[in-house]
Formats: sequence, structure tokens, C-alpha cells
Amino acid sequence: MDAIAGLLDGPRARGAFLLRAIMAPPWSMRIEDRAPLTLVALVEGDAWVVPDGGDAVRLRPGDVAIARGPDHYTIADDPASATTVVVEPGQRCMTLSGEDLAEPMSLGVRTWGNSASGPTTMLIGTYQLPGEISQRLLAALPPLVVLPADAWDSPLIPLLRDEIGKDEPGQEALLDRLLDLLLIAVLRVWFSRPEADAPGWYRAQSDPVVGRALKLLQNNPAHPWTVATLAAEVGISRAALARRFAELVGEPPMAFLTEWRLALAADLLLEPDATIGSVAQQVGYGSSFALSTAFKRVRGTSPQAHRVGATHQLLEAEGALRRRTSAA
Repeated sequence: MDAIAGLLDGPRARGAFLLRAIMAPPWSMRIEDRAPLTLVALVEGDAWVVPDGGDAVRLRPGDVAIARGPDHYTIADDPASATTVVVEPGQRCMTLSGEDLAEPMSLGVRTWGNSASGPTTMLIGTYQLPGEISQRLLAALPPLVVLPADAWDSPLIPLLRDEIGKDEPGQEALLDRLLDLLLIAVLRVWFSRPEADAPGWYRAQSDPVVGRALKLLQNNPAHPWTVATLAAEVGISRAALARRFAELVGEPPMAFLTEWRLALAADLLLEPDATIGSVAQQVGYGSSFALSTAFKRVRGTSPQAHRVGATHQLLEAEGALRRRTSAA
């Protein structure tokens, strides 16, 4: 499993929020949903994204923006336009006075806006919950990433545009996969750009030695790795690997492995039939006690408390999805 794939592993498979928004000026949407990640692809017209505490960025057709939560931001026809919509957790769309806008602004299946003939069309995809494996990559992203249309060439936006309004069997799963593909494509291009300032552990994957070591750790977390056995696998001395790994990744091999194992465990704990003991074996801990001790030491909470909290969030997200589906 590589860093980009890790971003998309976890609860998101249960259903992402997807919407086609059609707007006519003046309009301004204040986004306060605290979602971990939202992708906005501009299809027609133009729009501005204004992050709290950051500079306004203009979007043109083909541009894609990624907003990293839980920070708030605004999307508008003009940065000076007065706020007309507030999007709250659970994707509840409200007026400033608290009136629900889900039905008044509904324009059909997964389509919403203030005018069916508005000049601006956006595709919006929101990941309701963070996959725990993704935390390293999410932390590496700035609050707002904008990839201009001329920086890449992909058929995914037109495909998502064509599919988002359909109401056919399996459509939710199809749209989830399309959103995942679009996000992967955008992130892959973004991290290759100089302004991305990709973190060391990401850049290190292209190194012939450290990159191979990273893949061994990521793909085989249950193996009883030591720096010596890892060095033997990649064909250099223990000291040379430790030094090169720390220089490129920014931390020692075993520290990276610990965080990776616990990130995997955090996701696996959300599986319905998983036990702490079974998860411990899958990620390289000898017992449930060993996993619990490491989990609490690094993450500040127990595996059981993590499971309860994440399951509660997941149920809330699924409830919101059902309500949106019923309304449509």
C-alpha cells in the first residue's frame, strides 16, 4: 500500500457526499461542516474559494480545489458577496436564520442550487470521515489545494459530471469509486509540483533503497521487523539504512512502522467482526494488551474508545446519507 492509496482506505467506502451545485449570482456558501476533505471541481462558470485566514483563490472551468478540514471556508461568485447559505455538519444546508434549504434548493437527483439555469456548475465531493491511514497525507496538505485545469489532463471530471445525476442500481458505489479516482489523480499531480513541498516520507518513496524499505513496512506490517532485518532485505548495512531513512523520511524506521501499524489498527477496529486480539495479530502486535498499550501511548486513547467514537461518527454519516437519499 502506498501513501496515496492509504489516504482513501477506511470508512469512506460507506458512502461519500456527492452533489452537483448550479448557482446564479449573487451567491455565497459558508462551509462549516468540519469534514476532513472536500473536493470541488468547477465545470462551468467561475467561483472563488476563500479559506479562513487565507487568500481568496479563483476557480475556472476544469480547476479542482481540495479543502482540508476541519477549517471553515467560503465558496462564492465573488469574495465580496454576502453569505446566503451555511453548510453545517451532516451536510445540512441552512439560511443565516436557520431555515433548512435542502428541499427549497433541490434541483433533482444529487443536484442543488439557486437556479437550474445558473451559469456556474460545480461538482462537490465530501469525505465525511477520515480514514486513519490517511492522517500523514492529510497533515501534509495545506488548508486549500488548487490544481489548475492546464496542469493536468483527465477524463474523470466529465465522467463524474455525467454520472452524478443518475439514479440507477449501484450508483452510490460507482460514484464513490469515481470520486476516489479523481482525488488520487489530483493528489498525484499536486505532489509532483514544486509548490506542493511534499513531505520527506512521500518523496522518499522514489528512493531506490528507502522507497523499497517503506513498501516492505507498509505491505507487511505484521512481520517482526527490526532495522537489521529491513537492512538485509534492501541490501545495505543497518547503520546506512538507519541514517538514510532518517534523513529522507524524517524519523527512524521503527518509529515510522509503529505509526503505520497503529493507523492500520485504527481502520481495522471499525470492521464489524474485528476484535482487538485479531487486529493486533494483523498489524504485528503479539497480544491485545500489547496493541492497547501502544495505541494508548501514541494516540492517547484506548482501541475500544476509538472504536466507539468512530462508530458513532460513522452512524451519523450513514444517517445523513439516508436522509439525503430519501429527500431525493
